[in-house]
Amino acid sequence: MTTVGPLRATTEPALTTDWVSALSVPGPERDAALRDLHGLLVHAARRQVHRMGGVCAVRGAANLDELANQAADEALVAILRKLHTFEGRSRFTTWAYKFAVLHAANAVRAAAWRDREIELDGLELVADAAPQPGQYAEARDLAEMVRNLLDTVLTPHQRRVVVALVVDDVPIDVLADRLSSNRNALYKTLHDARVRIRAALRAEGLLDDPVGDAS
Repeated sequence: MTTVGPLRATTEPALTTDWVSALSVPGPERDAALRDLHGLLVHAARRQVHRMGGVCAVRGAANLDELANQAADEALVAILRKLHTFEGRSRFTTWAYKFAVLHAANAVRAAAWRDREIELDGLELVADAAPQPGQYAEARDLAEMVRNLLDTVLTPHQRRVVVALVVDDVPIDVLADRLSSNRNALYKTLHDARVRIRAALRAEGLLDDPVGDAS
């Protein structure tokens, strides 16, 4: 996809007709709308990656611009796929900007983890054994209980995914790549693990039953 240069924050695209209609019908108007929209997405993505780049230790203007263009391309594809869901509750460009920001943030986090080691075997969660103030005793006990549940009620794969995503904050796309899996499968694994942990906590009397749960 052709890279479009950055737009000034106050610049509005030349397109004045309805975005959804223009993007829905093949032809010159759709081509113009795609160019304008991609330019807006590049602008939004570039701001986001430069904002996050220092925090996530992604260096170099070229690297950041590459991430911005990648994010804009992915955001444009996502917008076209979800075009039918736009309800007009906000300006279309405001709605579209959210896609660019989300994909840019994901791209930066993934880039930050690209060359980092992810330990997927033998992961250990060690509870802090140092003396704690009395008011933290219950929290420490609960943390120890959860640590034990990770060892006892989860499968090795579930534990690996929970620790990587929840404890180590590994981006889900990065983990999916390392495990030769996909986002949906990892979300399902994480959901199943949470169900098991909640059930075990309820069985120990540490978590109330959900309202309306007759079990």
